[in-house]
Amino acid sequence: MSATTTAPAAPLLRGDLTSGRLPRWAPIGVAVLSIALGCAIGAGAGLASHIQWGLIAAGLFLALSYALAVKVEGRRQAKDRFATSVIWVAFILAVVPLGALTFYTVQQGIGAINGDFLTHSMKGVVASTTAGGGIYHAIIGTLEQVALATLMAAPIGLLTAVYLVEYGRGRLAQAVTFFVDVMTGVPSIVAGLFVFSLWTMLKQGYSGFSGSVALAILMIPVVVRSAEEMLKLVPNELREASYALGVPKWKTIVRIVIPTAIGGITTGVMLAVARITGETAPVLMLVFGSDVINNDPFNDPQQSLPLYIWQQYTVVNNEYGYARAWGAALVLIAFVMGLNLVARGIARWRSPKAGH
Repeated sequence: MSATTTAPAAPLLRGDLTSGRLPRWAPIGVAVLSIALGCAIGAGAGLASHIQWGLIAAGLFLALSYALAVKVEGRRQAKDRFATSVIWVAFILAVVPLGALTFYTVQQGIGAINGDFLTHSMKGVVASTTAGGGIYHAIIGTLEQVALATLMAAPIGLLTAVYLVEYGRGRLAQAVTFFVDVMTGVPSIVAGLFVFSLWTMLKQGYSGFSGSVALAILMIPVVVRSAEEMLKLVPNELREASYALGVPKWKTIVRIVIPTAIGGITTGVMLAVARITGETAPVLMLVFGSDVINNDPFNDPQQSLPLYIWQQYTVVNNEYGYARAWGAALVLIAFVMGLNLVARGIARWRSPKAGH
């Protein structure tokens, strides 16, 4: 009697896993329809703000995407599409204000940018009644103050991060971590007030260096946190291989760990620099501002771009001041963007290469 073999029965698939699929252009079509409906509803309701129109369109996009996906693909796939739609809406809500800010700043400030504006100070210029003047003195002050703050904060922040990752154990490491977390949320005006009190006790006057000290206080926790995360990403196998060859721990850190993480560390330092470049309150309290060029950051008041923008927009408060303020704001944005490009270049140059 010959044995008969029977093939196993194919498993039954749930209907919501084998439903139809929306075409690839469906999200774009739903987005266009949502924008049209959002504009129509906003205009029909008499809403003057285009932001409200956009929020209505975003809500319609989420609702229509989910409803259409449920109808065609089933609830399981609809949930996945809804999550993807939420991510896209969040991305757009983050990018649109940034793009609008950049566009408006360029639109308002590009007319003020010229050779004289970049190479002259406000010395002898009656800012409230005439055009002219420039931001050369503010550029010099910003570069010197940020450079001094970076020279103070970057080594301290990096060494603190190395301690926390490589050596930190027990209560001391916990205390350092706690104070770093606290410093991360310290308002800039508090850092400025602390340094101002210290400078008053030491009987020191206004100077760019005093502002740099306050900026360094704000910069240190950002450097510590970013460098700490980058050092944690270095594989332990690299450390163990170095120890197995008899290399001391300190040399392993200097020659293996830090070079491996230098790209991320540099990016973190540049982000910290960008964070302090736009600070105004500590500079106003400690540097005071000046209409003339002061190349010495250790003596006498000095100007900076954020303080210059504030003074021109609020103190001068006329068409000439507005034009100079927007021009300085455009230069400040370009400076921060340049720092980020430099950071990317250094990170790419110093990142470990395959086969090395």
